[in-house]
Amino acid sequence: MNKAKKSDIALSAAEIKRFERHITLPEVGIDGQKKLKAASVICIGIGGLGSPILMYLAAAGVGRIGVVDFDVIEASNLQRQVIHTSQDIGKTKTSSAKRRILEINPNCKVDIFDTKITKENALEIIKPFDIVCDGSDNFATRYLINDACLILNKPNIYGSILKYEGQATVFNLSSKSPNYRDLLPEAPPNHLIPSCATGGVLGVLPGIIGLIQATEAIKIITGIGESLDGRLLVFNALTMKFREIKLQKDKNRREIKKLVDGKNLHNIENDDYSFFNVRSISTKELKVILDTNKNNIDLIDVRNKEEVKLSSIPGSRSIPLEYIENGEAIDQIKQIALNHKLYIHCKSGVRAEKAIRILKSYGIESINIAGGIDAWKYETIKQIPQDTNL
Repeated sequence: MNKAKKSDIALSAAEIKRFERHITLPEVGIDGQKKLKAASVICIGIGGLGSPILMYLAAAGVGRIGVVDFDVIEASNLQRQVIHTSQDIGKTKTSSAKRRILEINPNCKVDIFDTKITKENALEIIKPFDIVCDGSDNFATRYLINDACLILNKPNIYGSILKYEGQATVFNLSSKSPNYRDLLPEAPPNHLIPSCATGGVLGVLPGIIGLIQATEAIKIITGIGESLDGRLLVFNALTMKFREIKLQKDKNRREIKKLVDGKNLHNIENDDYSFFNVRSISTKELKVILDTNKNNIDLIDVRNKEEVKLSSIPGSRSIPLEYIENGEAIDQIKQIALNHKLYIHCKSGVRAEKAIRILKSYGIESINIAGGIDAWKYETIKQIPQDTNL
């Protein structure tokens, strides 16, 4: 934690008024509010989880906040990433977040890192801060954050969400604490990894989980309550129920001494379809094929029916991935493949690659449309009428 003594930190009259409801709490009081002002927290990822984390830490009076993200704001972010607004579309997430944090608490010092966190920069970025909040959305970054926190001895407040369920816990609070590798020793195979883009997420869910993460940060800083150290809290929004899973440190796990590349995290021998290479073409190449030889091809869209209603590539056939996974659509696709060359696409490519590997295991050859419907929209946007749903 920050070595600054609370006696070195003063609260102005305006701050005492601002944080009156905190100070009234006997467990927090003036001393607790001074601890918050002396503390520094870095949030990696300014999306659905990072948004409530940052806003509520700023509102609570945390004196220094770091924000890390390399992305720009898109319209689809606004359904859950509430720190950003419609006016921020196209801007960097770090600049938008800094503006909003300072609107909430002008006394907060905000450090922005408009970059992707990597094994080369993670230790340098995280080192100056007391606590890390993990708002990332992929396994590689989570392992990287976890390992950096172990090396630097920093508490790591973890959260993740997908569809209607989220989870949160605190890693590495003490030498006896579990870490992310105790929860998940290795990442699942790539073809089993969904994302919010492919699996969807209820907009309010990251708000709930992010608030739990912010709450844990405030408790750790002020030294109040019982943290989620050793406890994974799992929330289901559909049933409105919480459950708790006990976590323990693996005493036999090897010590993390250096950061490694997170591109190949899972055991490739456990990936049933990993040995099949996936052939891909660009959406530009697809457009040429559709314009010159569309009678000899069949374009299969493996997204779900609701996604197809929003946008589609003209002439594509909807066969959701789930019907390929459970085998229901295999005979149908085999018949199609007798007279047509198959091209498969989804939103961005992940589900299409999985479908192609499964089809290959049945002896069905197919080709991936790189970048999926997202790349198609970008490639053909000038040809799309303004009144479409794209």
